[in-house]
Amino acid sequence: MKKLNFLTPGIPSSAKGYKEGLNIIKNTGLDGLEVEFVHGVKMNDETQKFVKDFSTENNLTLTCHAPFYINLNSQEPEKIDASVERIIETANVGKNIGAYSITFHAAFYMKQNPEDVYKTVYKSMEKICSHLEKENNNIWIRPETTGKGTQWGTFEEITELSKNFKNVLPCIDFSHIHARYNGKYNTYDEFSKIFEYMGNQLGQNIFENFHAHLAGIEYGAKGEKQHLIFEESDMNYKDLLKVFKKYDVKGALVCESPNIEVDTKLLKDYYLSL
Repeated sequence: MKKLNFLTPGIPSSAKGYKEGLNIIKNTGLDGLEVEFVHGVKMNDETQKFVKDFSTENNLTLTCHAPFYINLNSQEPEKIDASVERIIETANVGKNIGAYSITFHAAFYMKQNPEDVYKTVYKSMEKICSHLEKENNNIWIRPETTGKGTQWGTFEEITELSKNFKNVLPCIDFSHIHARYNGKYNTYDEFSKIFEYMGNQLGQNIFENFHAHLAGIEYGAKGEKQHLIFEESDMNYKDLLKVFKKYDVKGALVCESPNIEVDTKLLKDYYLSL
């Protein structure tokens, strides 16, 4: 990646379908979108071709979000197998449309020891990466930092996992981290600690191949409740973008605010003003 790209989370709210949505992104001066497979990996061949061709012709960046029905620590083996398959399906469509990266919420603790959950998630990542390597699919695989204490996926856990696989790096959701720790990680110095930690553990590679999420967020004692637009939240996006600038981050920043293209443009405009 040559720069930091600002992506919408799915099709802009004012659009109907990918054709209209991608044109809005192009005309608004944004950099691409994250294709969201919320309830299943569903995109027909014709749409895949259009999305790939349009994005290539207009130099737009694509990422994909796997379905929410994933738990690599399920107590039912068949559900783990189905979760692995959903991630692989997302990666395959991602490759077909020329996506840079895919992300997913990996697992729940299920009241188990975090170290044991890590080992279980690790086994599934071995299966996923081995399968994709056989298919010559080199897309980035990104477990996402999660917003609730019941979910596996602190930035330390995902960073540790990433150290063991060639095509795995974190998707850092800064809003989730802020919510998970009940309002912490919301200052320039606190954001810098996250970047410093990842740099020490993963090297410069992480900053040259970044994938992150950001939005306003409502949270409580148990963590994330819902995404908000920035003006209705306490999310300190300005200081965070200053840290992005400091580390010369390149990759994809997906703005998951409910007003989609409005806050995505807000982020990009502020970043370019720094």
